[in-house]
Amino acid sequence: MARRTLSGALALAASALVMTPSMAQASPPGTKDVTAVLFEWKFASVAKECTNTLGPAGYGYVQVSPPAEHIQGSQWWTSYQPVSYKIAGRLGDRTAFQNMVNTCHAAGVKVVVDTVVNHMAAGSGTGTGGSPYTKYDYPGLYASYDFDDCTHQVSNYSDRWNVQHCELVGLADLDTGENYVRQAIAGYMNDLLTLGVDGFRIDAAKHIDAADLANIKARLTNPSVYWKQEVIHGSGEAVQPTEYTGNGDVQEFRYAYDLKRVFNNENLAYLKNYGEGWGYMNSGVSGVFVDNHDTERNGSTLNYKDGATYTLAHVFMLAYPYGAPDINSAYEWSDKDAGPPAGGTVNACWQDGWKCQHAWPEIIRMVAFRNATRGQAVTDWWDNGGDAIAFGRGSKGYVAINHESGSLTRTYQTSLPAGTYCNVQNNTTVAVNSSGQFTAALGANTALALYAGKPSC
Repeated sequence: MARRTLSGALALAASALVMTPSMAQASPPGTKDVTAVLFEWKFASVAKECTNTLGPAGYGYVQVSPPAEHIQGSQWWTSYQPVSYKIAGRLGDRTAFQNMVNTCHAAGVKVVVDTVVNHMAAGSGTGTGGSPYTKYDYPGLYASYDFDDCTHQVSNYSDRWNVQHCELVGLADLDTGENYVRQAIAGYMNDLLTLGVDGFRIDAAKHIDAADLANIKARLTNPSVYWKQEVIHGSGEAVQPTEYTGNGDVQEFRYAYDLKRVFNNENLAYLKNYGEGWGYMNSGVSGVFVDNHDTERNGSTLNYKDGATYTLAHVFMLAYPYGAPDINSAYEWSDKDAGPPAGGTVNACWQDGWKCQHAWPEIIRMVAFRNATRGQAVTDWWDNGGDAIAFGRGSKGYVAINHESGSLTRTYQTSLPAGTYCNVQNNTTVAVNSSGQFTAALGANTALALYAGKPSC
């Protein structure tokens, strides 16, 4: 993509900026708002999973790792060091990517792409698609004058200029205030849109001025396309997540941090007003998760190694009506830098180190629960003051979570119509009487979930 080939497009884009304002999409559009984040899965494996698992389970979205050509190496983070905007990374080429989008769409699953536009790779060499590069020089795409003048690392999060103009972990920081850079980024995203992509996760959005991102989004062929922005909250920091809600959803990291603390050290009873009641962003613009690829490694959130606690946190997230949930689905690791098993090929879940959290029985069955209870407020809350809680979702569903060390037997009051329901957590039946009550026993660290439309197991 040479500068001279963009000149005509730049003039058109300039007029489009006046006519087409960027509009925020309040949570993922549609009736299914759960995203399976298949971290470092090859596109061919994603396609199969859309058909076999995600579509039938009711997942609305799949998020794929960055598709752009990147530096060579086995580590997972090489995917986040682009050297060009060609679809030529470890996970598959353009044909594989297009097939994945088409296959997922046929299964009723929309596709979100993790998109790296804050920076380009450091070092020098040849990318995964054969492109030569040197830091600040990516032939046919960017040259030295397309990068910010600050060439040292971000070091002061109380200084807005430092955060948004210096280099994140030494990576070449694009000057997103520059017209050419904005158009080049929009060109990459528009190319993905031609392949049918439904949304973007903007990696490292905090390090890009919100106005720059708004300008880029306004240049897209679909300026109201779904965006989910990575803006990590930091108390007292110069750049705050709420600055970005005009562009689309923003990931609410505090949600995941606090879930770890509450589940490990406090009382689940405190979750009664989780979300806005805790000072978080509005539900309609918040992306939430129990963990993601960064936080599962840095220890700031729960991760798969936490066993039942991790599972129950997912049950709560999917049952409770705050934000749009991501399910991080990745692979076992002891080396935090290790890349995906078999280069990203998933032959089967729970083999070769693939954890497939999106398909854990207790988690996947809550996706249908969430879809069935959409739009219903929290009702009939109960807790024991400690680590046992239960709540309804109007007349559509009811969930109970026992995170105590011993079993719990009690009678629950719900707003469910009388009838027989399937407890989707363990495929047993529960009878609700004419008063909306049922009695059930929950073992330690187990849950119960009932919803309308699931009368039998």
